[in-house]
Amino acid sequence: MRKIMKRNYKILSLLLLLAFGSCSFTTKKFSDPDPDKLLIRIITFVLKEGHFDPIAMNDEFSSELFSDYIEVLDPVKRYFYESDYRDFEKYKYFLDNQLKAEEPEVTFFNVVHERMLKRIEEAKKIYKEVLSEPFDYTIDEVFDTDNDNREFVKNKKEMKERWRKQLKFSTLSNYDDIIEQEKDAKEKDPSYVMKTDDQIEREAREATLNSIDIYFNDNIDDLQRGDWFAIYVNTIVEEFDPHTYYLAPRGKEDFDQRMSGKLEGIGARLQKRMDYIKIVELISGGPAWRSGKLEVEDVILKVKQEDEEFPVNIVGMRINDAIKYIKGPEGTKVTLTVKKVDGTVKDIEITRDVVELVETYAKSSIVEKGSKKFGVINLPAFYVDFQDYKNINAAKDVKSEIERLKSDGMEGLVLDLRNNGGGSLPTVVDMAGLFIKEGPVVQVRSTREPKEVLEDVDKSITWDGPLVILVNEISASASEIMAAAMQDYKRAIIIGSKQTYGKGTVQNVINLNKMLRGNTSDDLGALALTTQKYYRINGGSVQLEGVKSDVKVPGRFSFIDVGEKDKDNPLPWDEIDAADFTPWESYFDYNETVRRSKERMVSNEQLKLIEENARWVKTKIDETVFSLNYKTYKAKLDLNEEESKKFDAISDYQTNLTFQSHDYEKSLFKNDTTDLKEKRERWHKILSQDVYIEEALNVLVDLKTAYPIKKVASTTVRK
Repeated sequence: MRKIMKRNYKILSLLLLLAFGSCSFTTKKFSDPDPDKLLIRIITFVLKEGHFDPIAMNDEFSSELFSDYIEVLDPVKRYFYESDYRDFEKYKYFLDNQLKAEEPEVTFFNVVHERMLKRIEEAKKIYKEVLSEPFDYTIDEVFDTDNDNREFVKNKKEMKERWRKQLKFSTLSNYDDIIEQEKDAKEKDPSYVMKTDDQIEREAREATLNSIDIYFNDNIDDLQRGDWFAIYVNTIVEEFDPHTYYLAPRGKEDFDQRMSGKLEGIGARLQKRMDYIKIVELISGGPAWRSGKLEVEDVILKVKQEDEEFPVNIVGMRINDAIKYIKGPEGTKVTLTVKKVDGTVKDIEITRDVVELVETYAKSSIVEKGSKKFGVINLPAFYVDFQDYKNINAAKDVKSEIERLKSDGMEGLVLDLRNNGGGSLPTVVDMAGLFIKEGPVVQVRSTREPKEVLEDVDKSITWDGPLVILVNEISASASEIMAAAMQDYKRAIIIGSKQTYGKGTVQNVINLNKMLRGNTSDDLGALALTTQKYYRINGGSVQLEGVKSDVKVPGRFSFIDVGEKDKDNPLPWDEIDAADFTPWESYFDYNETVRRSKERMVSNEQLKLIEENARWVKTKIDETVFSLNYKTYKAKLDLNEEESKKFDAISDYQTNLTFQSHDYEKSLFKNDTTDLKEKRERWHKILSQDVYIEEALNVLVDLKTAYPIKKVASTTVRK
């Protein structure tokens, strides 16, 4: 822990430097500063002094900021005209000067903001005009969802036409939904009188109108000037890297709530990608997870409350606005219209609940394969409570699970880090130490500091037997450190995606209110700032490149852009000198074990089908042009539905493996009031259908059968 404490002191020193610096520049000129200018001044100072790799605020920066901010405000190009863009363009190469001035300027923001408000009021009239007239779904015309293919319109006629096509496309799905509902009603009751086509068309338009009215009234109109300014500030800071972001006061409140350990809603983490809100994580034990109907990468198109007749279309909506509709009090129901990864669209009803983040903690299972027992530990995150580190951290819990599995006769271990987005750096170091005698785990470089080597100094080993680590494209940050360390030591076989996520940076959240002594201004919010970069003990970075699996297997994300390399403004890959370490004294032939696994994977029919499905999904994602002729549109939907049936066998897959709780956990079932037994049974069923777990266990059999376990680990060589 001494190494960790040393690193924390360096971070503290950085914060003190920033604090003293802020005091000196704020008292110099601003006695009662404009809050916008004050925020800009503090933000630019912190970025310059504290960011790991600060970029130069020059004409190139200014040009990028200009383009990105206009795109953030109007990604679909349905507000601004070409003439607006020309008016704004005079600021294109002067934003850096405005931001760096002794008294920063916000002229550009003010001009764009004023124009945006004007165009929003015009848009309200336009969409109501468009939706007051029937749509003709027999006309052969198309709508392109790729915003990059659009130019700004030149006049009001073109603007109305743009809105018409967008609204017709949105209404088309409503139109199809109502038709299908009518068919179902007729099928159930032959005497049912179906609605006419005119009635269906009108109802579909009314649903769209209701949805967009709610969007403008409850979201756009609710935005205050400070909310718009926060968008501008966030665009500035995101030019530095994708993980540096501004938390406005309202956003900071949400952040603090998440950190408190409870979430009230459906139990899913969401992210905006282009115009769409996607599910990026399901919290174990939460309502969405329990439903078994939602999956990572599902796109949420509409949200309907239980007491409302029509759903709200959230496509194109800001993520914070969309979350307002999805979240809700415990016990209430919400219906999500979801576009599945395979292209099908489904309505899924979820009953909201309070999600305890304890459900994201480590859990384990025992499985018998032949005459041998193996253990599986699932770790959704490298969690920690820094106020109570000794009692609440992922490393401690994993150690406990290992001890319980050993008590039940475990002979090999699978550590599942798939979909694990990372977490605490100290926890990774402690966890790696469970599998090696001692030695370096990760190297860290801080802002303007030489590298540090964070080491495991505890010579005890909790598990010295065969170890397999599962990863995928979503495994990020701390997960990548863990997998990389075990791979460099040749301590574990890594099975999974071609590469992991590729996030090799570390962030710290700085409360900007603490930057000013005696601050009487409004709440300034906070800044998540990239202050460190970490490296493998072999010297390479996981930034962009991730960790390459020893045994590469196809997965649902194999052809989808989900990694760090697909983000805007990522920091580059680089490398430093390797740390001094000695690989694990192998109790197995590493290369032979990998060869055997690869041989099995090549002929695995389930994996072939998964890869075929991943390629098919990619073709669906790449489709951006859609027909607005209902017959053509419907034919395409039906074709997608038919094609997707081929891949139903993926979810029908069943191994011959039976998973169960270890004896300690079984003892908890007797007095359980948290549905623990039900949660574990659901998880065990999922494990029994998991081809990747199946192969991980095959690898453990190879290791256990062919090579007896040695009780000797490597020693660390230090300079």
